[in-house]
Amino acid sequence: MVDILRKPMRWSTAAARHPSALLLAVQLASLLLYPLMDGSESRVLFSAFTLVAVPLAVWVVSRSHAANGFAWALAVPAMLLAGAAIGFDLPLLGVASAALESVLYFYAAGALIVYMLEDHTVTVDELFAAAAAFTLLAWGFAYAFLVCQAILPASFTGVVEPERPRRWIELLFLSFSTLSGTGNGDIMPLTPYARVLVMLEQFAGVGYIAAVVSRLIALSIVRQRGRSRD
Repeated sequence: MVDILRKPMRWSTAAARHPSALLLAVQLASLLLYPLMDGSESRVLFSAFTLVAVPLAVWVVSRSHAANGFAWALAVPAMLLAGAAIGFDLPLLGVASAALESVLYFYAAGALIVYMLEDHTVTVDELFAAAAAFTLLAWGFAYAFLVCQAILPASFTGVVEPERPRRWIELLFLSFSTLSGTGNGDIMPLTPYARVLVMLEQFAGVGYIAAVVSRLIALSIVRQRGRSRD
């Protein structure tokens, strides 16, 4: 009985020590479940789940009540607008929700990047933060693509049914492939605004690898060399 009671405490302690790992797990879990439920309602349900995790992770990482308040100020209206979009069948509310979600994910990614760059030591949580920030950037641009497509319906095309609007999972695929520099695959931007968004994500991906990931790798090597000398 004591062991059963201790397990939740161990999980909560691990989550407090490595909030970036918790955020990364939530993002990857939702990524695996998206293909099974790719409708607009399912997107809202999964968005609500991740929108709760993101501001909590930002609060734990930044240790700032102001940062926590700002994140919730974005997350709560986004979830309310998303629910209202489904309940009242108002697509414009869904677009507004996606815009807030995009800003929230960019803010959370920025908070994690500041957290990783604020000192000259590399912790386990910072390594998880590097992966979590990458997924946050990918989600942020995917929501930006969604808003762009809602405003300009012909913004993106694809090999399969090129004239229809791209689904959420397709825009998320475009975001991951663009941010990682592996190419756009079968989804392409058509309008100038869509292409500008893709170019900005390409720039962000290259800058993230050069400024953040390379720095963490270099600091990890320095730490290992220091341990070897000792």
